[in-house]
Amino acid sequence: MSDGLQQWLDRFLDYLRYERRLSPHTLSNYARDLNRTRAWCETEGVGHWSRLTQQQVRGYIAQRHATGMAGNSLQRELSALRSLFRYLMREGVAENNPAQGVRAPRTPRKLPATFDADQLGQLLDVTEDDPLALRDLAMMELFYSCGLRLAELVSLQLTDIDLEDALLVVTGKGAKTRRVPVGRKAVQALRRWMGSRETLATPEEEAIFVSRRGTRIHPRTVQSRLKKWALEQGATRNLHPHLLRHSFASHLLESSGDLRAVQELLGHADISTTQIYTHLDFQHLAQVYDDAHPRARKKRRKPAEDEPT
Repeated sequence: MSDGLQQWLDRFLDYLRYERRLSPHTLSNYARDLNRTRAWCETEGVGHWSRLTQQQVRGYIAQRHATGMAGNSLQRELSALRSLFRYLMREGVAENNPAQGVRAPRTPRKLPATFDADQLGQLLDVTEDDPLALRDLAMMELFYSCGLRLAELVSLQLTDIDLEDALLVVTGKGAKTRRVPVGRKAVQALRRWMGSRETLATPEEEAIFVSRRGTRIHPRTVQSRLKKWALEQGATRNLHPHLLRHSFASHLLESSGDLRAVQELLGHADISTTQIYTHLDFQHLAQVYDDAHPRARKKRRKPAEDEPT
């Protein structure tokens, strides 16, 4: 083990612990990532941080990527290394930051899962009429009708909904509000729930959705109730709030093609976030093309003479 590497790494971690007062979890991440880099330096014969070059940093990242390390994890390691060298430069130990300007490979963005319209129709076909069932159906219909985030649904107040005009005021990220239309099925489900809400809600509670105890429903309760309904309705995958939000966005974009409108309805600050749904739409179009176009369809293999036809 090289004293030059370990000594300054220990000093840097002490700086983060006592001067920056970072949490134990964050400190553990820094230590893990930088100790991995330190071990690599030792195998490469780099005995001191000041001797590490940008070319070597690029080589290290390339090697890590070749082993299957994801781009976001490599970006975190680079961030830790940049922080270390900012400290070393402040202490006069290093003259430059070799991690500066080095970028990690991008991790392909995972497409969100969705239900198709028929699956959702079956899932939302709830006939029970006890208050909890009516509440759960209203929540599911509202998630799908308005593309709400979990926190947005839980925070809804009685004053946020206008059932006559079928409009909802949603408070999203950064306390930004948006007005979204509420679909016919969701309005019907909300009317039924509002007729039973008083059997659960305490008199002073202003939340639209309440728990058995009569107070504002907890996000974890919403998640567990959606999972319960998915199991009872025979869904082929786990149901969670974001899946309903993704389904809302995908189905709306597929039908309208209006990316800007979907951005507004979802409350995305940046349209690039909404553009992920164009990839879902293209996947659907590509599948239709592959299945239908005469020059795209795979030729069926002719059966052998002794094969049953």
